[in-house]
Amino acid sequence: MAKKAAKKATAKKAPAKKAPAKATAKKAAPKKAAAKAAPKATAKKASKRTPNAGFMKALALSPELQAVIGKANAARTEVTKGLWAYIKKHGLQDAKNKRDINADDKLKAVFGKTKSTCSK
Repeated sequence: MAKKAAKKATAKKAPAKKAPAKATAKKAAPKKAAAKAAPKATAKKASKRTPNAGFMKALALSPELQAVIGKANAARTEVTKGLWAYIKKHGLQDAKNKRDINADDKLKAVFGKTKSTCSK
């Protein structure tokens, strides 16, 4: 019986020892997070983000793409904006699945098919 009482006593003492250790671990975690957050803030101030010249370079567009966008030369970012403006203006985005584009005759010439999917 003494052995059973000793086992119960040690079992009861073990969780009491673990509880303070967890409490100190929780207190230590915010200090690390605060220390990591400070260098990120200074890193943003130190360096400015420069745009990629490849995206900003105006390129000659195909005749089919010129018909949709309305420009002979445009950067890749302008082409994307122009395509979405055309799609929204003509209501070509699928109502049920917004990732699908139902192409009209002009967009069919650009995409090569009547339905384009933006999913993975």
